[in-house]
Amino acid sequence: MSITPLSVAVIGAGMAGTTHANAWRQVGTVFDLGLPQVRLHTIADAYLPFAEDAAQRYGYEHAVDDWRTVAEDPDIDIVSIVVGNALHREIAETLIKAGKHVLCEKPLADTLESARAMAQAEKEAGIVTGVGFTYRRNAAVAELAKLVAEGHLGEINHFDGRYWCDYGVDPATPMAWRYQGPMGSGALGDVGSHLIDTAEVICGPIVSVSGAAMMTSIKERPVATGHVTRGTALDTGDSASVTYEPVENDDVATFTAHFASGAVGTFSCSRVAWGLPNSLMVDVLGTKGRASWDLARCGEIKIDDVNSPAGLGGARRVLVGPDFPYFARGSSMAFGGVGLTQIEQFTYQAHAFLQQVAGVTPEQGALPPCASFTDGYREMLLADAVARSAAAGGAAVDVSDLPELASLQGPFTASRPIGPTRSDMQQRKDAQGDLSCH
Repeated sequence: MSITPLSVAVIGAGMAGTTHANAWRQVGTVFDLGLPQVRLHTIADAYLPFAEDAAQRYGYEHAVDDWRTVAEDPDIDIVSIVVGNALHREIAETLIKAGKHVLCEKPLADTLESARAMAQAEKEAGIVTGVGFTYRRNAAVAELAKLVAEGHLGEINHFDGRYWCDYGVDPATPMAWRYQGPMGSGALGDVGSHLIDTAEVICGPIVSVSGAAMMTSIKERPVATGHVTRGTALDTGDSASVTYEPVENDDVATFTAHFASGAVGTFSCSRVAWGLPNSLMVDVLGTKGRASWDLARCGEIKIDDVNSPAGLGGARRVLVGPDFPYFARGSSMAFGGVGLTQIEQFTYQAHAFLQQVAGVTPEQGALPPCASFTDGYREMLLADAVARSAAAGGAAVDVSDLPELASLQGPFTASRPIGPTRSDMQQRKDAQGDLSCH
């Protein structure tokens, strides 16, 4: 394991960019594994005042307005890409050629062509790459995956997930990259990418999608004359002279999926859900129990199972605590009732990525690796299948075999839950038995 200090840069100083900046700032405060020290080197943003503000607030040494400055700087080792999807490929390919480790926000790219090119670049690169599917790092979500893997809920019959947001509900919200691109790259590509990944982390691979429907409720949006960030414009100009551009993709997307396990999944995504800034909820129902999680109360799960005493059944609240994945060494106050926010997920992700760069192995206590570019490409292929189902009136689309992935790296990591699998648990029992004999 290398312990040479590593320099980090973040490209993009918007909401998600500053969250990455904070994660790298906090990365050394969790999971005491003797990782390399992190030097907070540079924040880059096309709008320099944002870069300067973020650099000052999060303790980075430099602020620049051109991402190429980051690519050309030999002192920078690790880079988070947190900008519009259409920019991911060019930036990632340039950084990879420069020998830098790359953590790219989801979705992987704006088109399947670009996503495949990035996955191919990953295969050929001698560096670490990853995609920011952060919800697999939430302690409660990881616990749900563990409960499923251990068979605590029995055989899973149904996964239900929704991700509803309101960032696009106001018709005055100006045109931005999120509203450009084909159907399937809107609400589905944005928040739905998280939902698809979370579902596969919990329930295993999706093998078909059907019944998809998409709609665009706000057909056009005003063009901002100034810089757009966080869904608003710094300057929209004189209202009398405002021009409008058509919205190209989906405000709402729904679909049904079948998992390889035999379970069925129902999915709903929206960016026009009034009054719901960031609402992600999942329910998992099996033959021996059910469990649910709500981002609004992300430090807990609700569970009901066959172990409930007679006459006392019903969902009970279980607070995240040290028995959950990540939490024991991922919180400075690791006991039930302390709670979690979405922010910790980014810190745990950065820590896992840093472990990969440093060469920490599972035997040395490494966290599960970050989703790969190939995983990100797979998720986009699934979203494309949903879009094709919607275009065909809800027709079923088989995704059990994705030949587009055949030439890329091995099985996608989402097929393995974050928590231990049934096989892992049996191996632990066997090992304990062996030890007890000596």
